[in-house]
Amino acid sequence: MKTNEDKIVIATIKSWNIDNAKEFMSISPQLKISLITDKDDLNYETIKELKPKYIFFPHWSWIIPPEIYDNFECVVFHMTDLPFGRGGSPLQNLIERGIEKTKISAIRVVNGLDAGPVYFKHDLDLGGTATDIFVRGSEIVFNTMIPQILNNSPEPTPQQGEPVLFKRRTPEQGDISHLESTNKVYDFIRMLDGEGYPHAFIETDSLKIEFTGARKNDSFILAEVKIRIKDAE
Repeated sequence: MKTNEDKIVIATIKSWNIDNAKEFMSISPQLKISLITDKDDLNYETIKELKPKYIFFPHWSWIIPPEIYDNFECVVFHMTDLPFGRGGSPLQNLIERGIEKTKISAIRVVNGLDAGPVYFKHDLDLGGTATDIFVRGSEIVFNTMIPQILNNSPEPTPQQGEPVLFKRRTPEQGDISHLESTNKVYDFIRMLDGEGYPHAFIETDSLKIEFTGARKNDSFILAEVKIRIKDAE
C-alpha cells in the first residue's frame, strides 16, 4: 500500500512542462504521481483526497489557495535568484535589465508572493527565445531539482538579503517603437517569443506588426513578421 511518502502532485501548464511531467511519471513507477493542468482541479478537496507529500509547481499562473499550502508542502520554481526578482514576468524583467544568467529558486509556498524559504537554487542561462529558456528551465526542474527534493527531503531556509520586486508586464509593454538599439530590439523580440505570450510589436494607425524568430547580425536584426489589421484582432 502506498503512503504519502510515495505520492506527489505536479501542477503545471505550458506544453513543455506537461510533456516533461508525463516523461517523469513514466520513469518513476515507484511514485504515485497526479498531474494537474487546470486551475479548477487544484482545490482543497481534491488535494486532501490525494494526500501528497509534495505538490510541485514548475509553472503555474494562478494563486494557490491558502488551505492547500497551509496543509501540504507546496514547492514553486521561480526563475530568479531570490529575494532578487520577486513577482511577475521574471524572464522578461531579467532580460530587459540585461541579465544573461540567473538561478531557478525552489521555494516553499507561503503567504507572500515568492517570499517562502529556499530549498536550493540551480543555474539557468538566459540565451535564446523565451521558449528556449523555458524548455531549458523545465528540463532542469524535472531532471535535477524535483529528484533532488524527493531523494534528499531538504529543509528550506529563509531568504537572505533585501527583496527586489518585479512587476508583471502588460501586453502594451511589448511595443518596440521606442527602442533605440538593435540589441534592445533583439532582446524584446526573443523575450516575448514563447507559447501564450503577446509578441513584440509596432503599430500604425490601422496595422499591428508582430515580430518573432529574431536572429541578430552585427548591424541588423532579421525576424519573422505577422501583419494584421487592428480591427481583425
